[in-house]
Amino acid sequence: MTSPSARIFIGYDSNEVIAYHVLAQSIIEHASMPVMFAPIVLSNLDGIFTRERNTLQSTEFSFSRFLVPYLSGFEGWSLFMDCDMLMRADIAELWALRDDRYAVMCVKHDYQPKIETKFLGQAQTKYEKKNWSSVMLFNNAKCRALTPDFVNTATGLQLHQFKWLDGDENIGELPAAWNWLVNEYDHRADAKNVHFTDGGPYFDEYKDDDYAEEWFAMRERTLHVRQRGD
Repeated sequence: MTSPSARIFIGYDSNEVIAYHVLAQSIIEHASMPVMFAPIVLSNLDGIFTRERNTLQSTEFSFSRFLVPYLSGFEGWSLFMDCDMLMRADIAELWALRDDRYAVMCVKHDYQPKIETKFLGQAQTKYEKKNWSSVMLFNNAKCRALTPDFVNTATGLQLHQFKWLDGDENIGELPAAWNWLVNEYDHRADAKNVHFTDGGPYFDEYKDDDYAEEWFAMRERTLHVRQRGD
């Protein structure tokens, strides 16, 4: 099972544009293999993603993320990531964990959120398999149920609880370090990918959270331009 590059879809939200770019930069800086980025942007999905946004959605890509297998032509493997993350390790390590026995692979979190509201006052919804879908390795050929029609009409729980699979045995498990939940979990020095699930450091109320200094340093490198005379 070889692949010359990692195909990475990242959720894009107009309320936190910088998050996408900093995550992409953090992946680039640590990667030892070629990567291809595809932002999940609602305005790019006109005619494909047609469902209306409801009040329980905390991001613009809450449901459109499940179009990744379709957008990949139901071929090969693809990775989806929420934008409010910071990669601290080589994406090749995560890519190497792909296992053809499974349709999708993710970190199988088992926790109850500590807070009631998230960034911008969004409600912190609680449900089984919460945050499993924030990092997903899709074995695209085994995810043919995720057609645009299904993604547009299925309930949120049908999508986020992987009801589109024949059973949970089709879900492979990734180590927790690949989707380490900031504030929900204690600081972990060797976390490979940290997830600012309550709110990213770019929101004032979260600017002092764990790993925030690393995020701001990565933002500075994202904005770096070499000037004449440097």
